[in-house]
Amino acid sequence: MSAAAAAEAAPKKGNKKLIVIGALAALVLLGGGGGAVLVMKSKAAAAEEDEAASEAKPRAKAAAKADPAAPPTFVPLDPFTVNLADRSAERYAQVGITLEVDDPKLGDQIKTYMPAIRNNILMALSEKTAADLMDREGKTKLAEKIRRETSRALGYEVEEPEEESEEAADEKPRKKRRKPVEEVLPIAAVHFSNFIIQ
Repeated sequence: MSAAAAAEAAPKKGNKKLIVIGALAALVLLGGGGGAVLVMKSKAAAAEEDEAASEAKPRAKAAAKADPAAPPTFVPLDPFTVNLADRSAERYAQVGITLEVDDPKLGDQIKTYMPAIRNNILMALSEKTAADLMDREGKTKLAEKIRRETSRALGYEVEEPEEESEEAADEKPRKKRRKPVEEVLPIAAVHFSNFIIQ
């Protein structure tokens, strides 16, 4: 009986080893498959990030503005009071301006060039009439002109945007135009803190 019991015990012990080995093999296969899936997903994500980065290069400046670790620098200017170009009546404007720059060092440089900057801004303001400045579009155009004039005073070469009269635009045949490439100017934005026209 002892020989029969030993014969029965040996196969049971061998079956347990096979089950344990099979379970370990299944775990290794599942772990390897899971690892392969993770590697493939990370490669796909990296490829998508590279593609997004190549598309986002023109928008990198806007992303830098949104970065809270590098906040923009604001340089407030003393208020401007200027006679407007209205011929029918004497009109003047009082305008408060704050310049936004991305580089804090440029903020210090602006203070150095302040006489030239104020001169260029005063000249830009005095060209406008009250009607030019009454609506939002006029203020937006003025802000862009101030941005260009301030950059010019800092020594940057700035091209004037091409503006066509409505008559000239009607006479020329319609062509597809490329959007002009936005100039990279040291002044990120111009903000008005007050705007009074009398």
